Amino acid sequence: MIENNETIDEFLARYTDDVEEAVRKAAAQEIVPRWRRLAAHEVDQKAGPHDLVTDADRKAELYLTEVLARLLPGSVVVGEEAVHANPASYGAIRGEAPVWIVDPVDGTRQFVRGEEGFCTLVALAHLGVVHASWTYAPADDRLATAVRGRGAFLDGERLYAGPPEPGRELRVATSHPDYTTDEQKRDLLALRTPGVAPRPCGSAGLEYLAVARGESDATAFSWEAAWDHAAGLLLVEEAGGTHLTRTGEPFRITGGNELPFTAARDAATARRVVALLAGEA
Repeated sequence: MIENNETIDEFLARYTDDVEEAVRKAAAQEIVPRWRRLAAHEVDQKAGPHDLVTDADRKAELYLTEVLARLLPGSVVVGEEAVHANPASYGAIRGEAPVWIVDPVDGTRQFVRGEEGFCTLVALAHLGVVHASWTYAPADDRLATAVRGRGAFLDGERLYAGPPEPGRELRVATSHPDYTTDEQKRDLLALRTPGVAPRPCGSAGLEYLAVARGESDATAFSWEAAWDHAAGLLLVEEAGGTHLTRTGEPFRITGGNELPFTAARDAATARRVVALLAGEA
């Protein structure tokens, strides 16, 4: 599965820089040249007007799929656009092979509008455990990385989320109304309470980075797609934060979670958000 019976940790010790290079090259070759230059024929809808895909998404994912699978023999790639074309391929996340989880352009709506709030997300997982992640924001050339047990970093500087300031409103990024059902909207309304300041999220990957940096206090998301969450959840964990579903269990990238769920700067904040979502506070 891994060359010469190499473990995931041994692979990461040797090839983390190569993954970073692949992420940067995918952005430089396929994403940035199309940013603010998209032609109408390069943008399509998937499930509806709020679910967009561009040539940048497709071509960056193809590039990453080829390079990442070659770097780690025996691994598989689960990318957002490939799963859209073949939903059954998502099941590889629950398989025995190491899996690369890829969102080539997270925040496609922002990308299409020419805004800066988009990123490329890559995570390496095995048997449901995320071992490493890369979050790259091409617009300002920021790269956040995390390796399980080794910390989280932004452009080489260690990230530490830390607890929120006592007495200040909790800043919580929530699922955007355009992407939520009526029932999910009702669940998230529980956060509209004194002491909490919810707002619709942008790119999920960048929202997780904001939590890991201590710029935001928590998220409250109501969907499970692993490409949106895997990289950011590890980043938050390695920065000292945590994540919980509405039942108080950690979020599982393999699915079956009780939603909504939260990722937060510290355990106390996560418990408070979950209690509100569960109607217990």
